[in-house]
Amino acid sequence: MTGVPGTARRVIGPRWRFLLPAILVILSAAAPARAEITVGSKKFTESVILGEIIAGLGRAGGHGMQHLRELGGTRVLWDSLRLGEIDIYPEYTGTLLREILAREEIATIEELRARLAEDGIAMTAPLGFDNGYALGIRQALAQRENISRISDLRAYPDLVFGFGNEFMNRADGWPGLRRAYGLPQDDVRGLDHDLAYIGLAEEALDLIDVYTTDAEIAQYDIRVLEDDRAFFVRYEAVILYREALAATAPALVDAIRGLAGRIPAPEMIAMNVAAKLDGEPESAIAARFLQERFKIEAPVRASGFWTRFWQTTRDHFMLVGISLGAAIFVALPLGVLAYQSAAAGRIILSVVGVIQTIPSLALFVFMIPLLGIGGAPAIAALFLYSLLPIVRNTHTGLANIPLELRESALALGLRAGARLRLVALPLALPAILAGIKTSAVINVGTATLGALIGAGGYGQPILTGIRLNDTALIMEGAIPAALLALGAQLAFDVLERRLVPRGLRLG
Repeated sequence: MTGVPGTARRVIGPRWRFLLPAILVILSAAAPARAEITVGSKKFTESVILGEIIAGLGRAGGHGMQHLRELGGTRVLWDSLRLGEIDIYPEYTGTLLREILAREEIATIEELRARLAEDGIAMTAPLGFDNGYALGIRQALAQRENISRISDLRAYPDLVFGFGNEFMNRADGWPGLRRAYGLPQDDVRGLDHDLAYIGLAEEALDLIDVYTTDAEIAQYDIRVLEDDRAFFVRYEAVILYREALAATAPALVDAIRGLAGRIPAPEMIAMNVAAKLDGEPESAIAARFLQERFKIEAPVRASGFWTRFWQTTRDHFMLVGISLGAAIFVALPLGVLAYQSAAAGRIILSVVGVIQTIPSLALFVFMIPLLGIGGAPAIAALFLYSLLPIVRNTHTGLANIPLELRESALALGLRAGARLRLVALPLALPAILAGIKTSAVINVGTATLGALIGAGGYGQPILTGIRLNDTALIMEGAIPAALLALGAQLAFDVLERRLVPRGLRLG
């Protein structure tokens, strides 16, 4: 086992040295096989429907298509397209001009096309509807206070605003809007866009950001305020795709270009309503649109409960199992090294501690430029998050062994490796297993975020359920995740009873 530290060899033992190459092979295979063409969509219903329309066009043309639904924010999709992790995704001109390329002062669509071409990306003509940002307020409040324009909000500093997390930080969102209108409100909360509507309906919020084609505007009787200073630009829907597709899939490129001007705003709103309010699957909505508009018979790809359950369970077990196994393999030697060397210990514990402070979603996104999207970056992030409990508990368990026991082992003439293997590690085993147990439980919960970067798992139905306000779908992911965490804890309890001598357990 060339290149593995001596401490690691002593801790793992010769019978277990096959684990390192095995883990490396599994990690390299963790990313799902690349379909011929991969479509991405954002975490809101309209984007998912458009992604299904694109995928339906590809399948009708005989292409192998993969649709990665509900990926994280705009930057995740944009970076994935530039890196070649996805081939196509629906976007909006306002987002390109005011967020993605905001620093480049692009004035016209022609300039935008030229700039995109520098990254090997092409853009269709607008699809036929504008889905821009707007501000929505409870109708009863608007009527009582006579609020109809965004400028009117200056007179009501105590109103509670709730904005989508992207809107809170985007150049074309709250920071720029506040400056443009001189708004005085300080009680401004960031939350999921779909949850903001619920907050408004329950009067926990007074005003939210809306997309102008949202189905919920009519459902919740929301007044859309006039943008009287013309802050919000037009957000015309377009499709971005890698220029290489023109050579590898010219028929598909022609088909998506043919969508230009064919989706008017009322039709897009109707499709959003069908998905969000009527509960119709996005794939069925897309298939109906293609049949009615283009006479294309696109297959409907809907999955039942058990199909979804086994798929998400398999994905979640893969994410947790591989990342936790690799973390145990790496963290145990690091914990031993931290115990044996005070200088190394300070560095090791500091590094794994700092990693633990990085926000979970940020760490997942940081991995995309290195490993793309899908299972591999999620496993890498989960691996890093799993290190601290195991390293710290291994170090603490070894450091807390009574001095007289360590001296007894030394008096028996045992060499350093034998003292570690036969005395120190068995005595520290309860603490080590407690660290692994903690790491496993945290890992199971954190793995649900993997759905935001296309890794699947129990986070997928949770995200979809939040988007569609479907409690059953949320429970479809949340309950198995909770049961898996409980199962992991019970499994390590059983393992502890089998591995730790009864006398040490009683102690």
